[in-house]
This record gives sequence, C-alpha cells and structure tokens, in this order.
Amino acid sequence: MLLNPSSSPVARLALAVVTEPERATPAPVGAREEAMRLMLSTGADAGVGIVATRPEADTERLLGQAWPFPSPFRVTVRTVPLSEGVDRVEARARRSLERLGLPRGDAVLVSSAHDLAGADGRALWDRLRALKDRGLFKRIGFCATMEDGPTLLARRFQPDVVQMPCNLLDQRPVSEGVISDLAGMGVDVHISSIFARGLLFAAREHLPEHLAEHGAALSRTRRRLAEARVDPMQAALAFALGLPPVSAAIASVASAAELRAILAAAHAPRPDLDWEALALTEPAACSLSRSVRVPASRAA
Repeated sequence: MLLNPSSSPVARLALAVVTEPERATPAPVGAREEAMRLMLSTGADAGVGIVATRPEADTERLLGQAWPFPSPFRVTVRTVPLSEGVDRVEARARRSLERLGLPRGDAVLVSSAHDLAGADGRALWDRLRALKDRGLFKRIGFCATMEDGPTLLARRFQPDVVQMPCNLLDQRPVSEGVISDLAGMGVDVHISSIFARGLLFAAREHLPEHLAEHGAALSRTRRRLAEARVDPMQAALAFALGLPPVSAAIASVASAAELRAILAAAHAPRPDLDWEALALTEPAACSLSRSVRVPASRAA
C-alpha cells in the first residue's frame, strides 16, 4: 500500500465535534461555548480546513456561535433520515445552515446510503441537487459503508463527495480498490471511523460481548504496534492521512486537549509499518459494530 508523505500531515484532517456526555465534559452553557471556541481556534491555527457536522443535539448551534472570524473551515452537513419525508430532509438541511450561522455550506451528505437505494432515493437526490443549484451547498454526496456498494451508488448518482469508514483495522476500501475507483470517477473521498470506533484503544477485557471473539486479533495488532514502538493513535492517523486518494480523514474530537493530542500524533514521524498486517482478518466487525467505550482521551 503506497502512502504519501509529501503533504502536511494535517492538510487533510477534518474534525467531527462530539458533544455526547460520555465524551464531552459537562459544563454550563457559557463554558461549553468557550470550550468550542478554543477547540475551533486550535484546529484553525493548526491548518485544519474541514468540519463535519450532524443534525443532532445542539452541536450545530454551538459551532455557529464559536466560529473564528473569518472562518477558515469548509463545513459538511448530513441529512436527517428519509423516513421523515423528503420535505423534512430539505427543510432540515436548510435549518442546519441557519443553526451554523452560515449562508452556504461546502457539502450536504445523505446520512445513509439506504435512503438512496429505496423508492424515494431519486427524489431525495433531486432535492439535494436543487439546493446545490441554488448555491446553498457547493457539493452533494452520501455516506456509505462497504456493504452499501458505494461504487455502484456513485455510478448511479454521480456524487461530488462520498464519506465512508476506513481505518487501520478495516482496510477493505483500500485493498478492494473502492477508494481508488471513487477517486477515478472524480469523487472526493472522506473517510470516517479512522480510530475504528475506539477499538484500537479498548483493552480486551473491556470489549462488548458482540466483539469478544475478535479480542485475540485486536491484541495481536496492538502487540505489533507496541513492538514497533508506535502509539495506536499515531499509527491510525499515519494510515488515514497517508492514503493518496483520500481528500479528508475525519477525526471526532470532544475538547481542545483531545485535538492537541491528535495533532501531536499526526505530526509524529511517519512509522515504517507493514500496514496490511495490522488489519483484522474479519474487518466487518469493526465497521458494523457500535462504538466501544474507552477513556475519553483515547476515544476519538
């Protein structure tokens, strides 16, 4: 697998701000806004250019109150489920921009590829294309997993952006050529779950029951990293940020301190590793599993 060491290590790093109680420290509203402001200014100073958002909790509102001025970020938003209706999807995408305090966004992404595969998928896509035509979003795209067949969906809908999970443990989008195929179609590929939903940092005894059978494989990967004297976070970032066809690697962050740790790991010397040997033999386990609860400082 060819990695690209030439560009800045954070040039393609994107942030997904986390406000869930298990990750973010509870704080009064004013303190939360100040913490968000500090996190964003930390990212801006480091050269991070993309913020990925979801229409949940009050994250969009907090972001809208905390952008540095002028904001250096390109912002992607995600749709609500199509089960709420096409009208609601469009209205909520517009509402996301209002809550973010932005006249326009960089991209709006269909949250689930299943919405496009259904009977109303084309109607949904046409609505998002209309938002793009009106200048509210520069680009449109969708989120997908390997199981969704993202290449076939991309051929059908011709998106500008596709976001999909890809990480050290689940390298299928690379090994099966999906990322290269998408990039070859002119699609910008954003990868998510770059820390494998916390699996890279979870001790074997803390794995949930549905992942217990993969404990030995995870321990083997961590042992190989330890023998190479490489921190799991450093390895995960080196893998994700070193994939040439990928235009953005999304890391979830809950605080400025967490972001500083990610930035430090991203700037560490690139390790010389056998990347393929670090992947799970059954990688679907980490791509389809729920997030694993690990210490907040390692849960990004």
